[in-house]
Formats: sequence, C-alpha cells, structure tokens
Amino acid sequence: MNFPSKLIEDAVTEISRLPGIGKKTALRLALHLLKQNEVVTEALALSITKMRSEIHYCKTCHNISDDVECSICKSHRRDRTTICVVEDIRDVLAIENTNQYQGLYHVLGGVISPIQGIGPEELKIETLIERVMLGDVSEIILALSATMEGDTTSFYLGKRLKETGVKVSTIARGIPVGGELEFTDEVTLGRSILTRINYGNE
Repeated sequence: MNFPSKLIEDAVTEISRLPGIGKKTALRLALHLLKQNEVVTEALALSITKMRSEIHYCKTCHNISDDVECSICKSHRRDRTTICVVEDIRDVLAIENTNQYQGLYHVLGGVISPIQGIGPEELKIETLIERVMLGDVSEIILALSATMEGDTTSFYLGKRLKETGVKVSTIARGIPVGGELEFTDEVTLGRSILTRINYGNE
C-alpha cells in the first residue's frame, strides 16, 4: 500500500496493530481522524495515554480499576460470600452485563496452557486461595470457558480448593463446548450463572 504521507503511514501502521484491524480499516480510521476537529483527536490521544499510564489492577480481585481497589470489591451491596473466578477482565464485563450476579470476582489473568508455557504459577491462583482462607467465602463459582485449557484450570482449582472446604460450583453448560465466554450472549450467560452446578468437591 502506497501512502502519500509518512505521517499517515506511521499512523496506519500503529492502528493496524490493534486486534481485528487490517491496513485498509486502519487507513479509513486514520483519514477519519484527520477530518475531525483537532480537539477531538487530541481528546482521543489523551484518553488512551491516561488509560495506559493511570489504570490500576484491583489489589483484591485483579480487575481493572481507577483506584487500588475496584468499585465491585468496594461495594457494600455485593454478596461478599461468593466469588466468581474468570479468565480475564472481558469475562467480568460479560457477566456484569447479564445483571444476574451480585457477588465478587477473581480474575486469574489466563488459563493453564502447557503448550503456551502457562502454568498455575503464572496465574493469580495463590491470591484466590488466600481470599478463601480468610474465612468469609462460602462459594466459589468457576466461570471459565468450555475449552480444554478452561477445563484443565477448573480441575486444578477444584483440587486446590477442596482442602479449604468451600463449596465449588461451575456455570451450567449452556456455554457451548469450545466457546469463549466473552462471545456468549447475555441471556445464555446469565442462565448459566443462575443454574450453576457443584464442581464435585462435596
């Protein structure tokens, strides 16, 4: 692709690094931004810069936050006896959009995947065990994607949590096998949370 300007070319190169955006789409976006008022493009650039430099990860659940602790963990309206364990932040957003769950979360930051060199020690598992050991938690919901890696992680967590005596459940398999949680429709995901089943440690 030939560019009339090195500045445009550089912008297209950077935009096309975003997932799902090719060079043609990146060019359309760059040209769109070029047509906007300078204030608009400056506001966009500033918001991205501030997001990258000022965002926090919650000290308790590892969700994204504007402060050291996220709004969900700080809320007195949430059920503090239930923790829903998810792979990443996108899954928190997906479950929250169902309006069916009122407990807390724990973001693992991934799933166990030997092929990709991701073991239990790379995930936020120890902090989950620590939260359970504090004694306030009565149920852990494993809301991981129905993939081989997700099932492996659920199995590992089930074994680790068995010794704590806490109830462990998993979301119902309304989620298709091999499906990613973030792409599941809200009705199916909400029903899966409500009809969760015990994970076999009782």
